Amino acid sequence: MIKKNIKINGFTLIEIMVVLVIIAIMASFVVPSVINRPDQARSTKLKNDVLTIESALDLFKLDNGKYPSSENGLRELVQDKDNMYLKRLPLDPWGNQYQYLNPGKYETIDIYSFGADGLVGGSGKDRDIGNWNIEN
Repeated sequence: MIKKNIKINGFTLIEIMVVLVIIAIMASFVVPSVINRPDQARSTKLKNDVLTIESALDLFKLDNGKYPSSENGLRELVQDKDNMYLKRLPLDPWGNQYQYLNPGKYETIDIYSFGADGLVGGSGKDRDIGNWNIEN
């Protein structure tokens, strides 16, 4: 009897998601330099960054069964060299770190920026912007 070794080639969900995350990160750098409107460029970068971080957090949850705690935060996505979800954490359009909260209720997470003023709260252009109020 002849044994045949059959190898099936294809991509895993993780590989596809990593490629999508890389594309989104690249887009977040290219878009601001192409667009000549600073407010719109910042808004686009913020939206892309938040969606990229959200995708990485979803992959983390698939692998670990839960989102990172608020204490460990987004660092969990870049710490493990064997299972890195992001190469590095992006900064918001104003050069500040993105904020993360996992209140543990209803499987929801918050990813946000304090906005242009870098302070909690605010209104207008200085308001906090996150995955709950990103404009499409």
